[in-house]
Amino acid sequence: MAPSDSHRPSFAERDEQTAALFAQLADASSPGEVDEVVERIVHLYLDLCSTMAARYHGRGIEHDDLVQVARLALVKAVRRYEPGHAPSFASYAVPTISGELKRWFRDRGWVVRPPRRLQELRANLQTVRASLEQQLGATPTDAELAEAVGASVEEVRELAAVATGFRPLSLDSASPDDERSGLVTFLAHADADLERADDRLCLSAALTELDDDERELLLLRYVDGMTQRQIGEARGVSQMQVSRTLRRITEQLHDRLVERVGADEGDLVGADDMVGADGAVPLHAAGTIAAGALGTAS
Repeated sequence: MAPSDSHRPSFAERDEQTAALFAQLADASSPGEVDEVVERIVHLYLDLCSTMAARYHGRGIEHDDLVQVARLALVKAVRRYEPGHAPSFASYAVPTISGELKRWFRDRGWVVRPPRRLQELRANLQTVRASLEQQLGATPTDAELAEAVGASVEEVRELAAVATGFRPLSLDSASPDDERSGLVTFLAHADADLERADDRLCLSAALTELDDDERELLLLRYVDGMTQRQIGEARGVSQMQVSRTLRRITEQLHDRLVERVGADEGDLVGADDMVGADGAVPLHAAGTIAAGALGTAS
């Protein structure tokens, strides 16, 4: 069990207890005895873990997670420590715990991980910023920070964007007042091409049955937007011939579209928009859909 908070040993007392426990650890003859002594040493220094984790509070990682990392590092330090190779166990454990916390930030703390150069520069900048604020009595400028850390102003400004890599704003997050929609609402937009993708797919098979002349006629009318008169002049035929041919083609596509919608029993995405109240597909809809489907079938 952890020592009671009613009597915390002084640093000198804790060092004496630690030395005695490491002597017991050296004489331990069974795994169970080793684990028991290690646990007693760890309990003596749990407050050290909390103190060191608190140094990194507010940097984008939950405090409880940092404490957990520090405690695991403490166990690692107990396992590796060799009495006599350092003034005290605490002087050995502190850099070990600190190193593990920094490594956790570097390897696990980033949702969007920047280059290591920027990570190290960011850590240095945080320390320098606090020092300059005390010296200047005001918030240091980017130029002052850049000079202090030996970096360019552009790199300092880039770090402002890097800082969001710990906890980027979720697209699903709602506004603080919960009255407005999430960020995704402001980023999303209607995509007409995507909405007609199923329609184009529906008619792509029918379009492959058309010959080159019929496909070209659809392209001129529905893609290039030429009038029937302009098409007739370009092809050397009358407007009436163009009109009749277009009607025949769209009726053919219309029939195929009705067959497809009927076969899928309404499962086709977008079928509700194409089929009228009487279950018919308007001819103009078949022609419009065919214009988009031409690119798929080509």
